[in-house]
Amino acid sequence: MDQDLFNEKLIHWLYFHDHFSLFNGNDYSLPFGPFKTFAAAGAIEVFRTFRKEPFRELMEFYQQHHDWLIGRFNYDLKNHVEKLSSDHVDRVNSPDLYFFVPETLIFILDGQVEVHSAIDPEKIWNEISHIRIQKRENRTGPVFCDTTGAEYLSKVARIKEQILEGDFYELNYCLEYYCENVRIHPPEIYHRLNRISPMPMSVFQGLSDHYIMSASPERFLKKSGRKLIAQPIKGTIRRDPDPVADEILKNKLRNSEKEIAENMMIVDLMRNDLGKSAVPGSVEVPELFGIYTFSHLHQMISTITCRLQPEVHPVQAIRNAFPMGSMTGAPKIRAMQEIEKYESSKRGSFSGAAGYFSPDENFDFNVLIRSIFYNKSTGSLKFNVGSAITHDARGQEEYAECQLKAKAIMEVLTPA
Repeated sequence: MDQDLFNEKLIHWLYFHDHFSLFNGNDYSLPFGPFKTFAAAGAIEVFRTFRKEPFRELMEFYQQHHDWLIGRFNYDLKNHVEKLSSDHVDRVNSPDLYFFVPETLIFILDGQVEVHSAIDPEKIWNEISHIRIQKRENRTGPVFCDTTGAEYLSKVARIKEQILEGDFYELNYCLEYYCENVRIHPPEIYHRLNRISPMPMSVFQGLSDHYIMSASPERFLKKSGRKLIAQPIKGTIRRDPDPVADEILKNKLRNSEKEIAENMMIVDLMRNDLGKSAVPGSVEVPELFGIYTFSHLHQMISTITCRLQPEVHPVQAIRNAFPMGSMTGAPKIRAMQEIEKYESSKRGSFSGAAGYFSPDENFDFNVLIRSIFYNKSTGSLKFNVGSAITHDARGQEEYAECQLKAKAIMEVLTPA
């Protein structure tokens, strides 16, 4: 069977399950690789509730099963890491923490498919092969934003005043776009999004009635053996259809003092976050200010690594770095406090992380950006975009960057 056709059939087959996830690296070239491309479906057991200490309780759940563990962390888990709170409206109402032990795993590598399952693997292969893909009507209606252009510019001006006063030196300020009374077919939306914007850390995930269709380019944290890898993105510029003009834009990003400064601030922050889990002296920056090209834009990505201390559990390593510093600003705690003041909606899963733990105690998690979040039971849908505000940020340019980042998702939700 043609690989593209199989992938589309797989996406639709996954949707028949209450719990599923597809991790899609899209054969992208990224230091330390993109996501391993594989799917997980069906839940042997689920972890979605906790009492007071979500990370510790997840650690205990993982230790009990020592199996594949698939799921996500919401941004608002920050309130359990630091003394923070979130009082804004939550339009999608996704759980702060949700993981499942999968019943079936389907690995895709170099055109080869391997099925591992508690169910007969041949039966699963036949089910996927015989899926009939039927186009469904997607009803989204108007897309609203929680902040007007004028409000955005006013808030950016106030953020810059606080930077000049020394309250913080970088703040990741985001907008939320949303639709109500939505009826969409998530497999079709994800397939369309991944076709328009194939990314190295892409995810299609369904946990009960909550769906994520993600075209994320950014890795939060990966563990491979004793090595931890973080790859924050800071620095964005649009693409141009003309190759010569596109290369000029790419070089403009590469040499931008503003974008380099933003990226360096987050590299320093992530070195500190990884240092909490690292063998002393092992934190390194193997690539600084790398320029990577995606379908709609060029981005600046740096890579920070360390050797994990033997006594630090994988879940603890994630807690020590959560949430991704590229989505907060710096200093991190103060930035998260100020985000609550400037943003108008609860982030929820946005700027959290989706990924997996494997039985060998490795893991890989993205940053949930360029993502659509959908609650099927309430008909609510949202996506968020933002940028880093520093002292030399220009409000109109930052607003234009937000629109650029929203472009692929708007094309998916409101096709011509």
